[in-house]
Amino acid sequence: MKIRKHYLTLRRAFPHIQEESPIEITLEELASCLDCTHRNMVLVLKRMQQEGWLTWLPKKGRSNRSSLFFHAKKESILLEEAKELVARQDLHSALELLQASEEALSLREQFQDWLSGQFGFRSEVQNQRRTDVLRFPLTQTIHTLDPAAIHYAGESHLVNQLFDGLVRMDAKGDQILPHLAHAWETDDARTLWTFYLRKGVQFHHGREMLASDVKYSLERLQRLAPRGLYSWAYANICEITTPDETTVRIQLKERNELFLGFLTTNRASIVPADVYVNHVDGMNASPVGTGPFRLTGQEQGIWILEAFPFYFQGRGFLDRVEVWTLPEQEQTDLSDQLRPYQIMHNVRISDMDAERWQQVRQSGMTTKFLTVNALKDGPLKNPQNRQVLSNALDRTFLLEQLSGDVIETANSFFPYTQSDVPNSIVSTAPTTGIVENYCTASYQGEHLTLATIPQYEHDALHLQRMYAKSGIMLDIMLIPAEEFKGEQRMSADLVLFAIMLDEHRELRLYDMYKSMRQHADQDVQALLDDNLFQLRLEPDAGRRKALLEQLESQLKQRHSLLFLYRKHLKTAYHPSIRGISLDSLGWVRFRDIWFT
Repeated sequence: MKIRKHYLTLRRAFPHIQEESPIEITLEELASCLDCTHRNMVLVLKRMQQEGWLTWLPKKGRSNRSSLFFHAKKESILLEEAKELVARQDLHSALELLQASEEALSLREQFQDWLSGQFGFRSEVQNQRRTDVLRFPLTQTIHTLDPAAIHYAGESHLVNQLFDGLVRMDAKGDQILPHLAHAWETDDARTLWTFYLRKGVQFHHGREMLASDVKYSLERLQRLAPRGLYSWAYANICEITTPDETTVRIQLKERNELFLGFLTTNRASIVPADVYVNHVDGMNASPVGTGPFRLTGQEQGIWILEAFPFYFQGRGFLDRVEVWTLPEQEQTDLSDQLRPYQIMHNVRISDMDAERWQQVRQSGMTTKFLTVNALKDGPLKNPQNRQVLSNALDRTFLLEQLSGDVIETANSFFPYTQSDVPNSIVSTAPTTGIVENYCTASYQGEHLTLATIPQYEHDALHLQRMYAKSGIMLDIMLIPAEEFKGEQRMSADLVLFAIMLDEHRELRLYDMYKSMRQHADQDVQALLDDNLFQLRLEPDAGRRKALLEQLESQLKQRHSLLFLYRKHLKTAYHPSIRGISLDSLGWVRFRDIWFT
């Protein structure tokens, strides 16, 4: 509101004057502060006095000095202005306004307290029609909602609400179920896959989904993301044919028992050819899919999703979902505090607060680990130096820095029950100066470079401090996530990364090992190639799991793969919410939610 800005300008012009203290001043002097006419200044003062912000006691005569009393603190006015910007769905401008204030810290705390009350479930009634709305904050930046270009969990979650694939994985990762395709079959060689599409499935813009859209979507993925997540799966497609509008045949170059699992991921989402064909990179196209929600607005970091009434599996209970994303510099401040959002992802809840919330310990978990760049000339080419690095790992120290009920030490990508935990998982603090204890090692205290993405900088700093206690010096190199699979990381000695392990565990591990191969020595490359080849040929899921566990064990023995810790994720929700179910990353499926 413009009048608030005028008041703030006046208030800042007299920073040393306390509220309720008089100022002797002329109308002309005040008008010069606002760069306005005498007449307009009279109107502005009258309006401010009506708001109760100040008192103006004029004296007759242009040269006479009148009395002015400020009542409203500028912090209160700033806060009200920020709230109005939020009401206009401009969260970013509200945060920028408060950030520019001298009292930025205290104002942000008050603003966040107020903002927390704006999230959660609410009903709006207009013309006797009730609209159920869920508004929640996402402490991540959404860069794109193109299935071919997403990199982050928040983007992935929203894509799951907007798009569908041919098939889907059940929550436990045990079974592949029909979705846009109601049935499928493969030939004896298991290289030709035929999918039969449901009839009448509509895209958000009103057109029926056809076999040609499936063909376009997969070919587009090959073209736009030749090195993207699971590219090894879709790069194996050599031909896609559409005998009719509801039949799709996909010919693979060679057998791959993981291919059907790939089609359950949101990378394989089906997009309408007529919408995306004119957008080379897809970034300028509004996301259009067949999902239970459609995007109807995106301004100032607020993403508005409305229920798609013609969804082929039935309309959702919610009418609208508003996802409020925060600028990156604001994300830590908000995510570190418990807020009454009714649904909260990846949270830690105290015993007291736990009594007021239902909690789900999600099946998915994130595992952090280090891999060695054995192709770089340097100390880590020597296996004994890699053993020095492994033995200097102080997981106890790391857990102290990352305390929480969902964080635990790890020595495998596979979860163990308490009775199955290998002895090697238990870690004790290494002896200071551990480097000197390995006489046969050739490490002489050279600095090692650790490459990771900006999101894992804190983990890298913990490792830097931990290794410094043992005389191992790390320099940190931060590489943007979208560039991390490029050549830049090949100049580092170590790579710090994380893998989200959910029902797509074997796909994610396969992808991770393919990436690891790029900086492995010749022996490890051969080991990886052999195991990954066996995985592609093995139809039995249990045997594939055994192969992955065997490969992991061999890499640990070579000290090429160093585990740090794993983090189990939790979702908490208010008891008034019904229909909670979790998708592949442990996020709530909006379509299933309803409130009492």
